Amino acid sequence: MVADLDPDERRGNPTGTAGRRVLLLVNPRSRRGDSPLNGVIDVLQQAGMAVLRESVETPEEVSPDIIRRAGEVDCVVVCGGDGSVNAAARGILATGLPLGIIPLGTGNDLARTLGLPLDPVAAAAIVAAGATRLVDVGEVNGHPFFNVASLGISTALAEELTREVKRRWGRLGYALAAVSALLKARPFTARIVSTSDSVTVHTMQVAVGNGRHYGGGMTVSEDAAIDDGELDLYSLEFPSVWSMVLMLPAFVSGAQGRWREVRTVRCASFEIRTRRPRKVSADGEVVTQTPARFRVLPAAVHIFVPPGA
Repeated sequence: MVADLDPDERRGNPTGTAGRRVLLLVNPRSRRGDSPLNGVIDVLQQAGMAVLRESVETPEEVSPDIIRRAGEVDCVVVCGGDGSVNAAARGILATGLPLGIIPLGTGNDLARTLGLPLDPVAAAAIVAAGATRLVDVGEVNGHPFFNVASLGISTALAEELTREVKRRWGRLGYALAAVSALLKARPFTARIVSTSDSVTVHTMQVAVGNGRHYGGGMTVSEDAAIDDGELDLYSLEFPSVWSMVLMLPAFVSGAQGRWREVRTVRCASFEIRTRRPRKVSADGEVVTQTPARFRVLPAAVHIFVPPGA
């Protein structure tokens, strides 16, 4: 069984990382996954950490690898984007190992939520410093997610935003894929059930956020937090895609909830039903379909963050 963090590290205080064994998982297919990691490894080793490096070619490999190596390491560091971190979630939840993130993806939304530097070497220094923060994990039909899970426009976006698009165009790829997804978008009817209400809506998208950022820098809501023990839902109830254009800047700040066409609800669990099964994406990957049951797992994972964050 993996040793748990001591009381000081539970509070997010650095306790020193010398002697810790690190499982460094590298996704070479992430946008910057082929970047040299010698600087990252040097920082960890200089802090006295022993590094076990492994490459993972598919998301399905990540969590089984973490579980298989759990008795050999003291923490896991994922080098990749949000999809790679999401793929590690099951393994992290199963083992209780603290998680480090070296952002090498396109959006890196979880890193932004946690205030992590996007420079790989600087991110490695955060792991070496040893401070951690307990964060919530969202779950939809048993699939964990850190940032957001949704159906509607964003699911179409997830299908348009292929690995090739991200590698070729970077963050611009989000805009290109978004235009394509918007052109195909149509409103649909959904039933949103929370602990306090049940309502039928005609919507373009329903998103349920656990963290703060998603979609390459969009914001779930102005006061969303990844450690508040709740999920933030919004539903875009516009008559057409083009009527949403004026409010697009609000998504960056999370102010979309101020629009009367946007329904917002905060709760620890939701259920969304549709007349026909609709695909549901989580952290940019299509993982399940409706009916979709969402819940939050409070204070579920330790993640290395800047000291004092």
